[in-house]
Amino acid sequence: MRVTQGAFSFLPDLTDEQIHVQAQHCIDQGYAVSVEYTDDPHPRNTYWEMWGHPMFDNPDAASVVYEVNECRKQHGGKYIRVIAFDATPGWESIRLAFIVNRPAQEPGFRLQREEGPGRTVRYSIHSYAADKPEGARYA
Repeated sequence: MRVTQGAFSFLPDLTDEQIHVQAQHCIDQGYAVSVEYTDDPHPRNTYWEMWGHPMFDNPDAASVVYEVNECRKQHGGKYIRVIAFDATPGWESIRLAFIVNRPAQEPGFRLQREEGPGRTVRYSIHSYAADKPEGARYA
């Protein structure tokens, strides 16, 4: 199963050149770009581990691609994404996020159904990867 979170997730994996183009667009818009990684890509897990520091006032996307590749060296078997934060008053949130690295095998999710009183039915999503302890979820 291919996790589809963020922009470009239905497309084939981005090359370093394509990552550079997208990061440069974000920089040109004045966004702060960051690299993050996780081994639990649950849709509600919005707080991934940050790689390094956010790149404020960064004029060139080459440093973003460099940081992505450095993160891949240490966390190549995990999900890695690039995020662009807009600090403009009134926005002050993530404007763009896209996955730039995935594990070789993505185990996926299961939908859990829970029936309550009356006709109440609740659904939750459970990640198969979370069945293993952190650090042992992917090869």
